[in-house]
Amino acid sequence: MTRQTTWALITGASGEIGRAIGRRLAAEGYPLYLHYFRSLERLEPLLNYCREQGTPAYPLQADLRDTSEIARLFEQMPVKPLLLVNNTSIDQYGTIDQVTPAQFDELVAVNVRSAFFVCQRALPAMVGQRYGRIVNLASIWGLTGGSCEVLYSLTKGAVIAFTKALAKEVAPSGITVNAVAPGAVEGGMMNRFTSEERQEIAGEIPAGRLGRPEEIASLVTYLLSEESAYITGQVVSANGGWYT
Repeated sequence: MTRQTTWALITGASGEIGRAIGRRLAAEGYPLYLHYFRSLERLEPLLNYCREQGTPAYPLQADLRDTSEIARLFEQMPVKPLLLVNNTSIDQYGTIDQVTPAQFDELVAVNVRSAFFVCQRALPAMVGQRYGRIVNLASIWGLTGGSCEVLYSLTKGAVIAFTKALAKEVAPSGITVNAVAPGAVEGGMMNRFTSEERQEIAGEIPAGRLGRPEEIASLVTYLLSEESAYITGQVVSANGGWYT
């Protein structure tokens, strides 16, 4: 297999981290399926970059809360991906008493259920080729728990447990499954905070700053590479020393 024939699927590709991963993979020559839910316009800079690089890239819309939509997503792919990044994620900020049953169901559906059933659909092609790479985006709060983010922490902890279990199940088929658990990263969920609040958070991090989406993308890209074949079932937390 070559990079030019090994397709990658990135879910939630319209977010900052998703776009950074897509840009990095495109630069390395991997053809891309770029999933989005509502924000096609946010994918346009990445699609333009792929065109400039001569890298095939196709935007695919789906609501990953719905398993029939996941099935439709894969039906649109003439070549099934052997590389998968489960990046779709939403959060909820507030104390536990503020969480409604609807919010609970929504976060579990988006952050956990979607990753499970996307993997289920992706694995037959990987097993058939006896090769595959799966990277699930978790969070530092899935490792340590976050005050005022109890529900989000719960879902990301579930992603970590899912990663470790699936890695054991599919390792005999030449497939690796790992999780990346970022700390505080510029953009995305950090935009809910004011500039002063972000500076205060950065002051708690030994590196003295927030992470950059490109730094997360670099780590994800390595875990998708052939060179990472003996790394599986691991959770790598890029967090600037915030949690060690």
